[in-house]
Amino acid sequence: MTAVAPDGRTLRAVYGAFPTGVTAVAALVDGRPVGLAASSFTPVSLAPPLVSLCVARTSGTWPVLRRAERLGVSVLGAQHAALCRRLAGPAAGRFADAAWRAAPGGAVLLDGAGAWFACSVEQEVRAGDHDVVVLRVHELHLDPAVDPLVFHASTFRSLNR
Repeated sequence: MTAVAPDGRTLRAVYGAFPTGVTAVAALVDGRPVGLAASSFTPVSLAPPLVSLCVARTSGTWPVLRRAERLGVSVLGAQHAALCRRLAGPAAGRFADAAWRAAPGGAVLLDGAGAWFACSVEQEVRAGDHDVVVLRVHELHLDPAVDPLVFHASTFRSLNR
């Protein structure tokens, strides 16, 4: 086994060896849905209820999204692969053909999600080229029948229960 020094391309490939779920983080801002895809979602604490995600410091969406009173974090299902690609792409059209609803406080929750959380920003920590965002959970929902969308080796996969 030969070790290599970390560079951007190698890091991305090696980080991709760790399969993750994929979330959509979204809210109503100025009356319209704004959102992004995040595969860095992690439960943090039970008491108080906290979750986290990492957002690129170059994101043009996060400065807009973080203004919302409440953020919706939807755990995407296998049927959401095309929507996830849109959420990771240019801001225009991210919610085209997406079924969603707004919760009190403006959290945008996607239909067909395996779970969702309505959250507020608790803390942001600078970490290299990303910010770690800690969110306080105010409401949540689980649909255990939804097959999750999994991101692994730079592609989407399904668990195919």
